[in-house]
Amino acid sequence: MGTPQSNLDPFSAPFGSLFGDSMTMAVWADGAYSYPGHAVDLQPIPMHPGAHALHYASTCFEGLKAHRQADGTLAIFRLDDHVNRMLQSITKLRMSPPDAELLRTMIIDAVEANASFTPDPPGSLYIRPTFIGTLENIGAAAAPSDSGLLYVINSPVGDYFAGGIRPLNIYIETEIPRTTPQFGMIKSGANYAMALGPTLDAKRDHVADQVLFATGGDITETGASNFFLVDGDRLITRNLDSSFLHGVTRASVLTMAAELGYQVEERAVPLDELKAWAEHGEAFLSGTAAVVAPVGTIMVAGETLQLGDGQPGDNTLKLRQALVDVQLGVSADPYGWRTTVTG
Repeated sequence: MGTPQSNLDPFSAPFGSLFGDSMTMAVWADGAYSYPGHAVDLQPIPMHPGAHALHYASTCFEGLKAHRQADGTLAIFRLDDHVNRMLQSITKLRMSPPDAELLRTMIIDAVEANASFTPDPPGSLYIRPTFIGTLENIGAAAAPSDSGLLYVINSPVGDYFAGGIRPLNIYIETEIPRTTPQFGMIKSGANYAMALGPTLDAKRDHVADQVLFATGGDITETGASNFFLVDGDRLITRNLDSSFLHGVTRASVLTMAAELGYQVEERAVPLDELKAWAEHGEAFLSGTAAVVAPVGTIMVAGETLQLGDGQPGDNTLKLRQALVDVQLGVSADPYGWRTTVTG
């Protein structure tokens, strides 16, 4: 198990390596979910070695955050959107999802039980709902699991990228796909496994922070974040399809950019456009963990493109601050994105 926050600093420990001392669990069996109605101690999960998830990747998860607000309360950011996406993921894996209200309740119960572990801003309490198929059958490669375990754990976190807000170095991969296209929109462990090798290779060979996957020249996302171009007038990102994640932070950025007066474009972004864009514009990544992370350089086809002066751009920082202000309760929430919890 992870080390409690009381023993280590979430701003110096690796992201996601610390845990609260409670969790919520519900068992799916005989077509129904059974939840005791309260959090329990964080504990190892007993699992049969023939469990479906261990052999056939019948597992998915979500990632969202609770933030300490300006008035001292605690609020979960875009809870319902994450709940709905996880239910979609479970369904896509051909298993029966719980009622949205059950998953919502389990997330709130876990956060309230671990509220004391929430660090002050810019830290937050990361929330990881997880579902695993537990069918005991190693011959069920062509069948879904008909039983499972749903649980929620929490992790006090600081910055996703070591060093905080800094310009990232991005390597573009044009040959290897990030994941299986029809499952790209699901937060399944198998998707992230496919991106692991290319990402480690790029870090070793090109000193890259992340890999931007552009199979056949079609820019989609990095291993864990959506990708944006922005200048003083426009915000551009790849239009959604099933091959990459429909990011909740992505949707938040698009909404806020439109309200701030940017022309929002969701479309294909050819590689050639990056070269022209680097001369005047900015680029950034978005995701629950990363929030909005500026890109300083992009390596593509043996060439290194510097975005502007290579430092975080004004437009990137403007969008980031607008989003963070809503998350932290500094500004109003006309979208209904914050769910206040006891804490």
